[in-house]
Amino acid sequence: MIPVRHIGTNAPRTDEELLAEFQQTGEQQVLATLYLRYTDLVYGTCVKYLKQAESAKDAVMNIYQELLVKLPHHQVSNFKSWLYVVTKNHCLMQLRKEQKHKTVSLPEQGFFMQSEDLSHLDSILEKEADFKRLGLCMEQLAEAQKQAVTLFYLENKCYQEITEITGSDWNKVRSLIQNGRRNLKNCMESNG
Repeated sequence: MIPVRHIGTNAPRTDEELLAEFQQTGEQQVLATLYLRYTDLVYGTCVKYLKQAESAKDAVMNIYQELLVKLPHHQVSNFKSWLYVVTKNHCLMQLRKEQKHKTVSLPEQGFFMQSEDLSHLDSILEKEADFKRLGLCMEQLAEAQKQAVTLFYLENKCYQEITEITGSDWNKVRSLIQNGRRNLKNCMESNG
């Protein structure tokens, strides 16, 4: 992929710059450039939840359409993390729709009825509730803790990369991650 560059500079445009431009202009090419950076993440997440390559490919296209509608109205501070949540929610909604229409055949009567096996749906709904609580708890963290936890757990950055991004020393980063994780655990337990 060829990165989009600023006119007159050699630096690729950041997610934040592209997002701001799309929200300002509504230009789909700008959103497409930003989305293409993360299509592998979106596709992988869709495959993980939907378990079928064709369904995942359809979801990647549908999520792009969803972004066209949602992004102009949302304040997004970390596009990659926000996109992951949108993708996960899209997949969960897809699974919920499929579960509602699942039928089983009763051979001796020769008719169809709704499936009673909702245990899979219950576990998905439980996970969805956990993710919502986690999101609320993340918002309650101090900004430095939230940034360190996001970089470490959601963006898979190592301590050294986080020190370079934040300018904090290694021990400070370690402390932010440990304290952030403990605060998240306490918040989840008190809200669960």
